[in-house]
Amino acid sequence: MASHANSSGRTTWGMLLLSCLLMLTVALAACGSQSSSSTAKQVPLSIVGNTGGDFTRIFNPYNANTNYGAQGMVYETLLFFNRLDGSIKPWLAQSYEFSSDATLITFHLRSGVKWSDGQPFSSDDVLFTLNELKKYPGMDVFSMWQFIKSVSAPDPGTVTVTLNRPFSPILWYLGGQTWILPRHHYASVGDGSQYADPNPIGTGPYLLKSFTPQIYTMIKNPNYWQPGKPVVNEITFPAFDSNTSAELALNRGDIQWTGLYIPNIQQTYINRDPAHNHYWFPPSDVVMLYVNTAKYPFNLLPVRQAISDALDRQKLDSIAESGYEPVASPTGLLLPENNRYLNPGYSGLNFTMNPAQSEQLLQSAGFTKGSNGYFVDKNGKQLAFSIDVVSGWTDWITSCQIMASNLKAVGMNVTVNTLSYDAYYSALQMGNFSVAISWTNPGPTPYYIYDGLLRSSNTAPIGQSANSNWERWNDPATDKLLNEFATTTDPAIQQQAIEGIQKIMVEELPSIPLTNEPYWYEYSTAHYTGWPDPQHPYAVPSPFIAPDSEIVLLNIKPV
Repeated sequence: MASHANSSGRTTWGMLLLSCLLMLTVALAACGSQSSSSTAKQVPLSIVGNTGGDFTRIFNPYNANTNYGAQGMVYETLLFFNRLDGSIKPWLAQSYEFSSDATLITFHLRSGVKWSDGQPFSSDDVLFTLNELKKYPGMDVFSMWQFIKSVSAPDPGTVTVTLNRPFSPILWYLGGQTWILPRHHYASVGDGSQYADPNPIGTGPYLLKSFTPQIYTMIKNPNYWQPGKPVVNEITFPAFDSNTSAELALNRGDIQWTGLYIPNIQQTYINRDPAHNHYWFPPSDVVMLYVNTAKYPFNLLPVRQAISDALDRQKLDSIAESGYEPVASPTGLLLPENNRYLNPGYSGLNFTMNPAQSEQLLQSAGFTKGSNGYFVDKNGKQLAFSIDVVSGWTDWITSCQIMASNLKAVGMNVTVNTLSYDAYYSALQMGNFSVAISWTNPGPTPYYIYDGLLRSSNTAPIGQSANSNWERWNDPATDKLLNEFATTTDPAIQQQAIEGIQKIMVEELPSIPLTNEPYWYEYSTAHYTGWPDPQHPYAVPSPFIAPDSEIVLLNIKPV
């Protein structure tokens, strides 16, 4: 063509230019057609909430083995509580009132909501759900019926819950963690905690499309009550046996949203595609060193203080947790998220490693250091104990090894005791341990961690099962403050109670805070945007937290 143009003069060159322009126009039209087609045909959003092998077809939100997506994406709650900023949003209930004496809650339901099979949603479904929780205690995982006196539905759009005593924290359990069931689908299944619900019927934004043990798929619910949502047409949940195999799929771009622990995430994930690969690990709960206060010598405050002062928490974060878990606050608050609850007197208070102080505390409590370097009490009993941890939980095992080394350096003969999960959890519940590393139970306010950790009704004597207060803290002053918070809806009174509990945490050290455990969350913006991040903390970002996972799916959009 070039030689021909050179020999044919101006006319031939003009024809060539016109031909090129026509070809370019056709090419652009083809590109436009491809773009339109790709927009209409989205890449399915692939999600990994956890890794545990093949799936079983269970989508009952009250079954302990339910699959991700059943809660939130299919079955919804009356309210949405954002645990990151403390806000409450209407959901299936468009509004609610809580009486000033914290004994009566009235929910006004959203009109026009349908179940995914087209049946109307009403107060009859809410009433049915709450009564099922009473009938089958296995469904009432928060033991709400110990506080509920009665429930009623004066009309199709209203539900009232009367409590037998003031208890304001129930609003989160009742409004934010109770999955509303369709009466017409569940009335004949019997115990709702045992039913599999293989073909769920919900009010949520997604329907189950297909299922195999290796992968299941959900698609948009055409009857969803939020117009135009969700924008994401299809979501998939592939099964993985391990974090390693899931991480490989994430790095290949086969997964867009996951909640994995990934060591050295900057190098192994972010640097592979810095423009699209991201993570955010906001704090979830406080990792505690539980010391059994029902046992000697952990019932002695100087011993608990000496243990705390000896610990190098910075190493726990940087070495054991890859820099993902910042040192916890001595108050037990999750900071900075809960800064609004912080007692002003503790602003800037931080843990510091002080081995010399540890030894002074032990000496003041009557311990003396023997020739072998270990402290003994006045009866000659060596200060020796083990730290319990689950076998295979490598980050926590490393934390325990660091702490054992720290404590040996100040004269405590400490070893690490790895156990199977069942043996570990049983030891915590029954009090058959000295010291153990474990989690705490978060909620939308600090009350929930404090209540689970410190309330005397959540513990039991050694040999009897404790719900969550595994360190066996039994203190009337602590209970009084927890009750002051729970029996009012007045924010000023609640704040005063929370500040009082912080004082007990700091001064009496019923349990020893270590680090802030995060919500694990990795995501890709290659195909979808609008994800939660530090500037947009509209929901907990981990795919395994519900109903927050639903909120995320309603906010993201295709690129």
